[in-house]
Parts: sequence; structure tokens; C-alpha cells
Amino acid sequence: MQERDNTSGALWFIAGVAIGSTIALLYAPASGAHTRRKIAHTARSGREKLESQGREMMEKGRDLYDRGREIADEAAGLFDRGRQLMKS
Repeated sequence: MQERDNTSGALWFIAGVAIGSTIALLYAPASGAHTRRKIAHTARSGREKLESQGREMMEKGRDLYDRGREIADEAAGLFDRGRQLMKS
């Protein structure tokens, strides 16, 4: 549960940085074309960071699933061994 909270916090932080940067650019004294390029660059950078975070979360999820599966298989094996010992 703690890792999900950390990931959620990181995503909100990145979203906040992107929104704050966009607002700052809108109020900065620059030409319209220059400002639009900066906004596009900031949006592209934010999207890339979010995609990267999403891939990392998927990999961590797969790793956790695989590890949980291994633990469940080991527990089932131990349970079966214990049952066999009780029958003997």
C-alpha cells in the first residue's frame, strides 16, 4: 500500500510541475509562437515522464505478481507435504 501511495504522489508531483510550468509560460513575456513551442515542449516532456512512470509501475506490478505466485506455489507445496506427513 505504501508503494502505491509513493507512486501516486510522484504522479501528482509531475502533473503539478507540468501545470505550474504551463501557467508560468503563459504569463511570461514572450512571443506567441515562442510560448506555444515552450508549452508543446513542456507537454511532450511531461507525457514522456508519465509514460516512463507507467512502464515502471507495470514492471513492478509484474514482478510483485510473479513473486506472489512463487510464494503461493511454495506454500501450496508445503501444505501438500504436511498433509502427506500427517497421513503417514
